Formats: sequence, structure tokens, C-alpha cells
Amino acid sequence: MSENLFDLNGQVALITGTSRGLGQYFGRALARAGADLILTSRKRETLAEFEVEVKALGRRTVSLELDVRDYASIQRMAEEAQRIVGQIHILVNNAGCNIRKPALDVTWHDWNLVLDTNLRGSFFVAQAIARGMVAHRYGRIINIGSVTSVMGYAGLGPYTASRGGIRQLTMSLADDWGRHGITVNCLAPGWFKTAQNRVMYEDEGWVEYLTERIPLKRPGAPDDLDGAIVFLASEASRYVTGQTLLVDGGISTGAMRATVAKREG
Repeated sequence: MSENLFDLNGQVALITGTSRGLGQYFGRALARAGADLILTSRKRETLAEFEVEVKALGRRTVSLELDVRDYASIQRMAEEAQRIVGQIHILVNNAGCNIRKPALDVTWHDWNLVLDTNLRGSFFVAQAIARGMVAHRYGRIINIGSVTSVMGYAGLGPYTASRGGIRQLTMSLADDWGRHGITVNCLAPGWFKTAQNRVMYEDEGWVEYLTERIPLKRPGAPDDLDGAIVFLASEASRYVTGQTLLVDGGISTGAMRATVAKREG
């Protein structure tokens, strides 16, 4: 074992949803810690620019097509990944989507799209990659949840259901696969600016409203997640499994804090 518990040299990490956003930040953090990467997206060409960036960090990288809503696509990706690299040590289940609507306006299609992507997709990707991890008796699976894994917000019904499901799924898989040397944890970011919510951050009033409710008094910056993702991927977390690690500036301690304070004042 390396003297540096956070050293990922010699490890291979597969990350879903790496064409943009937090998936790329997770990839950079793991690559800087020493991991080689398997990048996935529905369209391989969308990974080309990031692949160049990862190689510039001195890491090997492979880009594969993956649609997490398609079972056959998941199986093809897993088989190809394991054929190319052999052992996959780390899986980051990052691919996701969101639809913001009042609950009364959510359609059957909306619900299926979000749950199929965020929850069903995460399970079957984990299942496909875990087969190899079981054979090698080692694995780190990191499911990406959200502060909505533990809190509810209006207008996010399908999304909060999917992220709450990710938290429960994480505990179930941790119990199922722990005897095979696999840890399964959930990394749950709070409010971070991403491609999905960037329009909200253009509203200064909303950003002020949000900031008042975060104890650390700012939304998250993507590099705030670097330490958490490397921790969960490394030997530093070898006795941690089934857990949800919230990286949210403290908003999950009580989103009504600012409102109550104003009323009391």
C-alpha cells in the first residue's frame, strides 16, 4: 500500500457523463491523484476535447459511448471497457438529468426520463462494472447524489425521488457487495452551478436568497468536490461504505435558518 492514502496511481476510474459539467471536474481530480480514466458519453465526439486535457495531465484515457437509459448500451460499454483496460478499480456514477416543473405539470414521460437516467441507469451501470470488481475482489463505487437525496424542494419531484433513491440504493449495494471488497458510497453535492441550473444563477436575487440559507455563505465551486471524490475513490476510505457524504456548505443543516432568523429579528 502506498504511504499516501490518496494516491491513485495504477488505478483506472470509469466516469459516466463526462462530456461536460461535474463529470469533468471529477475526472480532473482523479487524474491529478494518479488515476487513468475511462470517459463516457452518449456521443463519443463530445469527449474529444476533455480527452486531450486528461492526456496533458499525463494520464491514459479511453472514450466510450454510453446511454445509461439503454441496457444494451450499458452492457456493450462495460464489456469494451474491461476488454481494453482489464481491471476497473473505480466507478463514478455521474450521468444524470433534471426537469424542473410544478408537480401538477409533471408528465409520465418527464418522470420516466429522470428516473431512468438517474436511478435505473446508475443501478445497471454499477451492476455491469461490479461483475469485474467482484472477480478482482476490489472496487470503489461512487454514486453521485445531491442535497436533494436528503431534502425536498418544490418543482423537483422526479429529481428528488431519483436522488433519494440513489441514497437508498447506495446502502443496499454496500451491504450486497461489501463481502467482495467493494465499497459503495454516495457523494451528494449541494448547490453548484452546472449546465442544468446555470439559468438560475443568472438571477442575482435567487443567488442572494440561496446564499442566505447556506451556513458558509456561498454556493459551491466545483473544486470544493475534489477532496471528497478522491477520498471516496482511494484507500483513505477503505472502511467507509454505504454512506452519503454531503458537500453542501451546510445547507442540509436547515434550509429555513435565514427565514426563521428574519422572523425572530
